Amino acid sequence: MKKLTKILNLVLALSLLLAVACGKEQSKDSKNNETPAKSNEVTVYSPLFPDAINSVVDGFTKKTGIKVNLVVAGTGELLKRVQAESENPLGDVIFGGGAESLNSYKEYFAPYKSANHDKIDPLFKDPEDKWFGFAVLPMVMIYNTDLVSKEEAPASWNDLIDPKWKGEMAMASPIKSGSAYTITATLLTAFGKDNEAGYDFVKKFIANLDGKILGGSSAVPKGVVDKEYSIGLTLESSAVKYKNAGGHIEIVYPSEGTSVVADGAALIKGAVNEENAKLFLDYVGSKEVQTILAAKFNIRGVRTDVVLPKGLGPIADIKLLDYDFDWASENKKTIVKRWKNIVSGRE
Repeated sequence: MKKLTKILNLVLALSLLLAVACGKEQSKDSKNNETPAKSNEVTVYSPLFPDAINSVVDGFTKKTGIKVNLVVAGTGELLKRVQAESENPLGDVIFGGGAESLNSYKEYFAPYKSANHDKIDPLFKDPEDKWFGFAVLPMVMIYNTDLVSKEEAPASWNDLIDPKWKGEMAMASPIKSGSAYTITATLLTAFGKDNEAGYDFVKKFIANLDGKILGGSSAVPKGVVDKEYSIGLTLESSAVKYKNAGGHIEIVYPSEGTSVVADGAALIKGAVNEENAKLFLDYVGSKEVQTILAAKFNIRGVRTDVVLPKGLGPIADIKLLDYDFDWASENKKTIVKRWKNIVSGRE
């Protein structure tokens, strides 16, 4: 009997050891096969001015609980960063930047049809859904009313090469700023993008800038309001922001016509926090955000169900150039290179 009891105890012990071993193996397999914990953050690259970015970011975090890691720089710098990081993306979303600039880098973006896709005019979204517009940005001239009278203020792009404005104007660099690139492409369009006439004008214009080429587009309206410059070339939303705040500036829509390009947003290909990035893009295009951008930051939205910002008339009232978006996108590297060469005196 004692011998039988010993045998039973041995069998029981071996069974327990086997069960423990199997349990550990199953636990190991389960750990290897389990779905990774859902991320609670998203990294957003943005060239927008801080107040607008923070308003959208705070609203998104409040609504979703998702933390936003924000990286702010010029459009050109951010797009080059996306390109450099393409094998190991550190960003998830591009929020802001001229659509033709985004389009020229769209090989680094993943297609995504946002929740608001049907509310956006086809003119302001990529046919392949690599980006979509969330704001509409006419390019304008501004002048300080304390320094320049209405009678002598420039009324056309061509007025900008008048010698009397030499050293009195400012513009951001198209190398760093998406809106400045759009302005450069707009000037080429106005004076001859298919021949050298456009570049001849740009050469005269750059000479008249006399080195007043700034690092970012937001510095242009601020400099004009602060009387550092008499005239500036910028985007409408930035100009209206300062004017509505009491800045002594006036906005001019050039008589030759101007361009209206969307400020875009895109999902970075290979985004680590892809699902959160999609939620952020859905939020950007929502009526809630479009209304905030219009009411608080004077930014025209792309949705038809949002009212215009204070002080702005309909796009239909602005004379527009026949701006070739595809040409501006496809030729960005060439245009930027020639700008560099002209500024440096190599051509």
